Amino acid sequence: MSADLLHTGAALRTRARAGRRAVVMTMGALHDGHASLIRAARRAAGPGGEVVVTVFVNPLQFGAGEDLDRYPRTLEADVKIAEQAGADVVFAPDVDEVYPGGEPQVRITAGPMGTVLEGATRPGHFDGMLTVVAKLLHLTAPDLALFGQKDAQQLALIRRMVRDLNFPAEIIGIPTVREDDGLALSSRNRYLSPDERRTALALSQALFAGRDRHAAQEALRARAASAPATRARAVALSEIGESRAAADAHAVAYSAEPSASGGPAAVVAAARLVLDDAARLSPPLELDYVALVDPADFTDVRPGHQGEAVLAVAARVGSTRLIDNIPLTFGAAL
Repeated sequence: MSADLLHTGAALRTRARAGRRAVVMTMGALHDGHASLIRAARRAAGPGGEVVVTVFVNPLQFGAGEDLDRYPRTLEADVKIAEQAGADVVFAPDVDEVYPGGEPQVRITAGPMGTVLEGATRPGHFDGMLTVVAKLLHLTAPDLALFGQKDAQQLALIRRMVRDLNFPAEIIGIPTVREDDGLALSSRNRYLSPDERRTALALSQALFAGRDRHAAQEALRARAASAPATRARAVALSEIGESRAAADAHAVAYSAEPSASGGPAAVVAAARLVLDDAARLSPPLELDYVALVDPADFTDVRPGHQGEAVLAVAARVGSTRLIDNIPLTFGAAL
C-alpha cells in the first residue's frame, strides 16, 4: 500500500475519509520507534479507518543553541517507513502552512507542569510543543492521536491540554521502544559516536537499576504483609531466609515515613549511582536531572507515595542531549 503525500490542510480536508482517523505526529527522521507507533495506530484505526502521519520540524520547540538547523530532514525515507508500517497519508506541511504570517502571537501555555524537568532545562519548549500539537489536531481532525511514552512529560501535557481545552480526540500512549542494548530509540542517537553511545547506555542502565530497587522493595513489602505486624513478622521472615531484611520489610511496608533504606528516595539513589559512575567515563555523561515524579503533575513523589510514578532522566553526552524514563507503581495490590 502506498501512502499519499500531502502538504496542505486543504488537501487533507478534501480527502474522503471513512471510519476512525488515527494520527501519529512526528518531526521526521523516522525510526523503529515511530514505526511501532504507526503500527499501533493502524490497529487502533482498524481496517476501515485511516492512519495519518505528520512530518513537521517545529521551530517553536527549539531554544537558542539547540539543534534545529542540524535536525535531520529525511522526508523520502520517512514516507517509505510510514507506508511499510501501515500509514495511508503522510502530511508534511511547510512552516508557512502551519504558521501563516510567521510565528504565532497567540500560543498554548503549558502552565506549572511545563516549568519543571524538561521545562526548566528548555524554557518555552513545551509552549511551542503544545502550540503545534493543537494546530495539528485542528488540521488533521483525528479521532485518535498516538504518542510515545519516551517523552513522558510531553505526553502528560498533551493529555492535560486535550482534557482542559476539550479537544475531541483520544490520546493514547505507546510504550518506549528500545534497541537490543537498552538504549531508547531516538532520532538523536545518530549523532552519537561509538564511544559516546557506550556512555549513553548509562541512561537506561540507571533506570533499570532504579526499577530493580523498586521491585525489591515491593517484594519485601509483599513478604512483610504475609506475616502479622508483631514479633511474629521477624520470625516468619527469618524462617524464609529474610532475617537481615525483617526490620526493613516492616519499614518499607508500613511506616508512614519510610527510612532512607526504602521508598522513593532509594529508587532515585540506585539510579544516581549508575549515573555518577558514567560521569567518570570518557567521554563523560553530564547529568541534567534524575527524578521520580507523579505523572499527574510531574512533581516529585513524596515518601509513602502510593500509585503511579515515572522515573525520568536527562543527560548530555558530547553535544547530544538524551532523555529516557520508565513507569513504576508503588503500593500495587498484593
